[in-house]
Amino acid sequence: MDPIRVMVVDDSVVVRRIVTDVLSEDPGIEVVGTAVNGKVALAKVDQLKPELITMDIEMPEMDGIAAVRALRAKGVRAPVVMFSTLTERGASATLDALSAGADDYVTKPANVGSVAQSMDSVREQLVPKIKALTGRPVGLPAARAGAGAGTGLGAGLGAGLGTASVRIPSVPAPAVRKKPAVLAIGSSTGGPEALARVLPALPASLPVPVVIVQHMPPVFTRQFAQRLDRLCALDVVEAVAGVPLEPGTVHLAPGDHHLTVRSSGGVLRTALDQGAPENFCRPAVDVLFRSVVQAYAGAVLAVVLTGMGADGRIGAGQVRAAGGRVLAQDQATSVVWGMPGAVTQAGFADEVLPLGEVATAVQRHLPVPSLRVGA
Repeated sequence: MDPIRVMVVDDSVVVRRIVTDVLSEDPGIEVVGTAVNGKVALAKVDQLKPELITMDIEMPEMDGIAAVRALRAKGVRAPVVMFSTLTERGASATLDALSAGADDYVTKPANVGSVAQSMDSVREQLVPKIKALTGRPVGLPAARAGAGAGTGLGAGLGAGLGTASVRIPSVPAPAVRKKPAVLAIGSSTGGPEALARVLPALPASLPVPVVIVQHMPPVFTRQFAQRLDRLCALDVVEAVAGVPLEPGTVHLAPGDHHLTVRSSGGVLRTALDQGAPENFCRPAVDVLFRSVVQAYAGAVLAVVLTGMGADGRIGAGQVRAAGGRVLAQDQATSVVWGMPGAVTQAGFADEVLPLGEVATAVQRHLPVPSLRVGA
């Protein structure tokens, strides 16, 4: 298999060198060129024909957000991975870049300490994402378990699934299927834009609460919840501990904290903890799914959207075994068909759906008043 052709776009000589050196160590990756800003990248892209582009956000002449928009307008479909800073400004800019058409993001290597640490950061975060986003096999990270789990960057680095067609097995459904009392959603790479399509399509009258794990750092989850809240009829908040779960409210797990549901005084409430990462992730989808299965006695509708790795697979199996239902995003519309693919290939998905049909399927399984004729 030919190496993955990558173009590195950054105005910093140091960052370009770090990224180029690390990527060049991998025989499966070839750095075909660099650019000092978005304008130069646009001029070079037709000649270099990269399969993936790494992109800084703040650059002179044309910044990364404008460059992503211009690349997409030009018809360039190569995945774009942004370099981000873990700040309010960096989070906002990164979310803007994802909305403009970028596929994922990693921590900017110049901000993590020494050159050696910067290179380790690129190896742990960027290399697996390059391979997953281009449909190549991704091995487990060589770094310590949980590396990157505290930020959500580099999370879920288990084996990604490529673009080859797969056989979809089916595990027999339980004899009794329970009416869902909660909607639980898990997502990672590509998840911000997927959630920004699914949640606004759900009505304010949704009769169950919604709990979500999206692999993201702390500052990012707060800003992302605020953005979703502006888009949705539902109330979207970054989860805090001890809040009763009410219909029509969406609780997004904060970065670096597992989100669970606990009974307190006879009322089901949100709970947060910083227990060990699962699937190299904190928050982890499996932790959330396991929790809602117990709290709601299996009356769960679980949805697994685009993302790297296999986080959510075990939890989805527990949901289905307990009488709940599981929906998975299909391969064609997923940025990376790792998480939903793992659920599907394990036989735990009741339905495998294009992203555009997920909200309709959710409402089909819930007694939503807005679906009545004339409503």
